[in-house]
Amino acid sequence: MSKTPDLDTYALKAKAAAEVAAPELPYRPPQPNRLRPRIALVGAGGISAAHLDAYRTGGFDVAVICSRTLANAEARRDAFFPDAEATDDIDGTLARDDIAVVDLTPHPVERQVLMETALRAGKHVLSQKPFVLDLDDGARLADLADEKGAILAVNQNGRWAPHLAWMREAVHAGLIGDLHTCDVSIHWDHSWIAGTPFEAIDDLVLYDFAIHWFDFLTSLIGAGARSVSAIAARATGQSVRPPLLAGAMVAFDGGQAALFFDGAAGFGAEDRTVVTGSRGTLLSRGPDLGSQQVTLTTAAGVARPRLEGTWFNDGFRGTMGALLKAIEDGRPPLNDARRNLDALALVFAAIASARRGVPVAPGSVRSLAAARA
Repeated sequence: MSKTPDLDTYALKAKAAAEVAAPELPYRPPQPNRLRPRIALVGAGGISAAHLDAYRTGGFDVAVICSRTLANAEARRDAFFPDAEATDDIDGTLARDDIAVVDLTPHPVERQVLMETALRAGKHVLSQKPFVLDLDDGARLADLADEKGAILAVNQNGRWAPHLAWMREAVHAGLIGDLHTCDVSIHWDHSWIAGTPFEAIDDLVLYDFAIHWFDFLTSLIGAGARSVSAIAARATGQSVRPPLLAGAMVAFDGGQAALFFDGAAGFGAEDRTVVTGSRGTLLSRGPDLGSQQVTLTTAAGVARPRLEGTWFNDGFRGTMGALLKAIEDGRPPLNDARRNLDALALVFAAIASARRGVPVAPGSVRSLAAARA
């Protein structure tokens, strides 16, 4: 005789869960134990302030701040590292024997040449994201780093946003069992880009913004994605040029991910991430990227970790800290450039899918130009 479910089952009514202690997980930004090499930051544009503020609080040794516009380098030096040298000599900075680590913040086209120059000079390199515009170029740079005995990492700072980092570590620790889903839903007002260089970026949301969550997904599944189906649209009445609405469905073995972004929400901003598995569910929710409450629900009950820090600037301290710790330990960092290519493959596939209207296999579209063709 078949069993008839009760009305609460039909209504998907949640059962009450006991409160349990949250597990201790290593989610905080990594730091080297003793290593404090001299660092040069190249590119003193807007985002460099977040880098330098994080390095100052992390106790890192920024010895040189370099920009093609000397006044910008001097302003950043005066604000964050008064004892550093300010210069507009980029080639000279990359060739200095006393500099071991270079943080490169310029845009991708200019940055690729600088990465190659720095690696050939034997420097360890932290690259701003997006890492490269072509997967094959990225692989070649990763090969060059290996050849030179250098570490090449990417400034995917979202990896050390407290909520994303704690959820990642919970998945890696097996706390939710086999991964089933990763669902992201973010609603915010991105109209601030009006009149800025960001407004000129095609596929802005999928390319420049969503890359953080594609990177988060690959930190959970590695290179396991099989296909990407994406959409992008202009919101009715939006005032800026690129579409502010975008989403992507990603299929991977044993599960799926859904990433949806609404950059036209003028009211009631919300950031929500749900990760489910065979033995539990992770939920993070809040009004913005820096204010998130996380829960872990399993058969034992619901745990609510009290997280420390914020995305800005713990995330930036995490990317450089991971690189320095990797140098100290002689192993690849979590934000290793070669593994970052998995996230970029999802980005390129999503852009191609949104433009072509068909699912795209990650890795089959090798460059941003090919994605837009």
